Amino acid sequence: MLGFMAVCLAFIPLIKIDTDPENMLSKEAEVRVKHNELKEKFNMHDMIVVGVVNNDHAEGVFNKASLTDIFELSKYAHTLQTENEEGEFEGVIQRDLLSPTNSDYIETLGDGSVKFDWVMSAAPASEAEALEVKKRLMENELFYNTMVSEDGKALALYVPITSKDQSYGIANQLQEKIETLSEANDYHITGLPIAEDTFGIEMFIQMAISAPAAMLLIFVLMMLFFKKLRLVLSPLIVAMVSVICTMGLLIGTGNTVHIMSSMIPIFIMPIAVLDGIHILSEFYDRYQTIGDRKKTIQAVISELYKPMLFTSLTSAAGFASLALTPIPPVQVFGIFVGLGILFAWFFTMTFIPAYIMMTSEEALADFGHAKAKAHDGLLGRTLSSFQKLTFGKPLLVIGLLVFVTALAGYGITKIQINDNPVKWFTKAHPIRVADKELNEHFGGTYMAYLNFDANSTKTPFSKEELWTALQAKFQAVYEPSQLETIQQELTNAKVDADKNPYTQLSDLFLDIAYEKETDDAHFEFYEAISDAIALREVETTQIFKQPAVLNYLLDLEKHLLEEGGVGKSTSVAKIVRTVNRKLQDDKASQHKIPEDVSGVGQCVVTYHRSALAFCEP
Repeated sequence: MLGFMAVCLAFIPLIKIDTDPENMLSKEAEVRVKHNELKEKFNMHDMIVVGVVNNDHAEGVFNKASLTDIFELSKYAHTLQTENEEGEFEGVIQRDLLSPTNSDYIETLGDGSVKFDWVMSAAPASEAEALEVKKRLMENELFYNTMVSEDGKALALYVPITSKDQSYGIANQLQEKIETLSEANDYHITGLPIAEDTFGIEMFIQMAISAPAAMLLIFVLMMLFFKKLRLVLSPLIVAMVSVICTMGLLIGTGNTVHIMSSMIPIFIMPIAVLDGIHILSEFYDRYQTIGDRKKTIQAVISELYKPMLFTSLTSAAGFASLALTPIPPVQVFGIFVGLGILFAWFFTMTFIPAYIMMTSEEALADFGHAKAKAHDGLLGRTLSSFQKLTFGKPLLVIGLLVFVTALAGYGITKIQINDNPVKWFTKAHPIRVADKELNEHFGGTYMAYLNFDANSTKTPFSKEELWTALQAKFQAVYEPSQLETIQQELTNAKVDADKNPYTQLSDLFLDIAYEKETDDAHFEFYEAISDAIALREVETTQIFKQPAVLNYLLDLEKHLLEEGGVGKSTSVAKIVRTVNRKLQDDKASQHKIPEDVSGVGQCVVTYHRSALAFCEP
């Protein structure tokens, strides 16, 4: 037994720990594959939310001292990045960090021109500058109730990270920095990745505490029952060896120790001692009567062999049946708990008899009942008294069983599934407190993403269709001869089928325009044709730049907010109407989606240029 345990123990240093609840799903699970595809497609990342609250100042966090601390904390968050062995940077994704220090502010200059700046390019030098930061955030619907609370008492930083398993360490670093700042503000750190990662880490810590505690409790109870330390140790040794062998084989077979796997020891320990307790209990009852340890243990094993085998097999089969679930960590958990039960049965049937035979008759002189009586002791007498009820009033017993079953059935209808990792913590836990506090100030601290796809059926490109559209657009503007020239050049143009035909033709006419750059009239003519072709591509292929589609998205967002459960939503539609208002001299009446595709395109390009200009704060 010790030899087999040593082999299994040698695998323990190879342990790989996984605290990510997402890995409860198979990598091939459709929902997980789709989720990862969308994250990559839209460059989305897990985020840590840092909330800063000031309930004492009249202007909340929008005072010189508070914003100075926020500026310093935001700049510090940018530094939480390391380079791995492959030369890739891990940690905080700098350019996607959402805070006043690197969020765009669009300033209207008049005549349709705008200027881009940071909301807070430097720590405010005065209270007036602090209030200007508040104004910039409040007037932008993208930030309102997301980065800044409605009452101005709180401000949130959204810290994107390359991998959620880094969230626990990054959160601790942020907390260390917070402790160096002034105590005028309250700071809260939360977010789904930090909740999941913290839960996983603390779960392993709890298992490391609970497993020895369970072993200690079992030891104390067995000492109360049998009062013989030497014999009591034998089932505990079986339990310890069973756990080591099970976990060693789990690690040695290449399995990662997940949150579920960490619970295997706490399941195996109490099950592993059961058969040993049966043997010791029967040995305790018979030894003084038989008077010989070999004959006693033979009699005990002869009587208990089949019941212990059958109960062990059924228990192992029950856990092993979890292998039929589509959740890999649950499969591993079930298989190895079942294996651990079989290990425990085998070691119980071999080690405990051998252990008893190595114990001298003198050491067993005071062990067991002088006469085997089932009713000896408090527990025995208590159980014996139940025979009057079970034998004398069977209908009452059955009636109580039916009542309890009915009550349990009613309870089942009241089951509430807790799939919120934050609520896995106690109400006093910092993450739970942060979640409650920030949800009171903001629209929410957890993201849900709704993805829209255009109809997969695409209209084939046709030069004839393109010419019809251009003719309809320009026939009232240009002479017929000019249009005939365009038609002829369009007909003769060669288009590579493997490339975007609209882009090729748009570039072709733009090249012609530059060839005729000395002639303003011709330049403007061909440039207009080039722009019209590019616009036609948008009209026919880029449906999410169409005003009707964007207005639909706005209506959907409004519906979600009215239905409840959603505190704030953001989409390209809100970006477009925000930029459109700024391009229209910040007129409230222009806080809407432009009426044509070209207007939408201008808003998108304008916003995109802001990100390009200020990608590094």
